[in-house]
Amino acid sequence: MARKLKTYTTAAGFFELAVAAPSMKAALEAWGSNSNLFHHGLAKETDDSKIVAATMAKPGVVLRRPVGTNGAFTEQATLPSGFAAGLVGPPAAKRAQPRDKPAEKSQDKLRDVSPDKPAAEPVYERAARKAVLSFEREQERRRRQEQKEEAARAKARERRDRVIAAAEAALEDAGQAHRKKMDELGKARAALDRKLEAERERWRQEKEELDRALQDARS
Repeated sequence: MARKLKTYTTAAGFFELAVAAPSMKAALEAWGSNSNLFHHGLAKETDDSKIVAATMAKPGVVLRRPVGTNGAFTEQATLPSGFAAGLVGPPAAKRAQPRDKPAEKSQDKLRDVSPDKPAAEPVYERAARKAVLSFEREQERRRRQEQKEEAARAKARERRDRVIAAAEAALEDAGQAHRKKMDELGKARAALDRKLEAERERWRQEKEELDRALQDARS
């Protein structure tokens, strides 16, 4: 069964970071953190519906927004002008908008929900399920890609092993042929040495006889 994704947030420099991941460890890996930010109180899980919806739409992708702002989390967040001077704040038009009273919101929600009809599923829950499916599909795609790459590497190793085995066999055959030839040449050389020695001995004896005959003829 697939693990449910959760939304985690932290801060890095001038930005807040958010990511949808199956665990705190996965979130730390996505942020590229080498320390446990959760243990030090520098990261946390959030149930803010807007943040959850944004991260679940792109599971595993690190989203960000400038620190101290209430804007949406995006992949390509930039610092607003005047940020370094501490001028960041919600736009004037947005600040001027009156907030709805909690009581009025509650009454509106009650009028929208019929006692005979179940309440509509929250958007962020649909987004969460969609994010989980997207995450699983990406994991499956990576698994298949890794299998293909491993199969290709295995075939390459097999080809290399066959080439090496053929080269080693050829070297061994050539070595055996060389040793056999050397043995044959060695035996032929030994036989030739014996013939040479025999010829030297024959000539020595013949020369001695001829020398004696020559001396007898001169005396």
